[in-house]
Amino acid sequence: MDVSLHLAQQPDADALLSRSPLAALVGMLLDQQVPMEWAFSGPWTIAQRLGEDDLDPHRIAAHEPESFADLLAAKPAVHRYPGSMAGRVQKLCQYLVEHYDGDVTGIWRDVDSGKELLKRLNDLPGFGRQKAQIFLALLGKQLGVTPEGWREAAGPYGEEGAYRSAADITGPESLQRVRAYKQEMKQAAKKSAKKSAP
Repeated sequence: MDVSLHLAQQPDADALLSRSPLAALVGMLLDQQVPMEWAFSGPWTIAQRLGEDDLDPHRIAAHEPESFADLLAAKPAVHRYPGSMAGRVQKLCQYLVEHYDGDVTGIWRDVDSGKELLKRLNDLPGFGRQKAQIFLALLGKQLGVTPEGWREAAGPYGEEGAYRSAADITGPESLQRVRAYKQEMKQAAKKSAKKSAP
């Protein structure tokens, strides 16, 4: 991939995300309950601790689970919940090995439509609909993967000029805009919860 992602806001971590589709996918998997930059720097940390410059799905899939969990839990931890996330990363890699022979680009290489790509992403372990839509938007907006109907399949995350998710981050300024949007959504959800409370 000849792209330049800026999701971790750290040169080495972003360089790995830019050259490795698996790193980008693992970063997306880790992107919950922690700041986005922490999640997307996780793949680089994992690679370093494995003594690699990249992530190998075959190696991660076959790694002894307890040892892999320890690797993610070592300080600084890769995630707030390193044990459960280690299991999720391994399940994702096992699925990729089983269904795509470890080639992440196989997920989107021959898809005919955004709808089909969304289904494939949604089928990945640890990916619900929202995560699948955000990653689909990232593929379309920044990685040049644009099957017919990809914006529609990505829902609101596919909208041009939106600042809703990781798909829209291209540097520090857009990161702040996405963060502000997320704060607005949290506040709106709190207000809505208060109104509906008895």
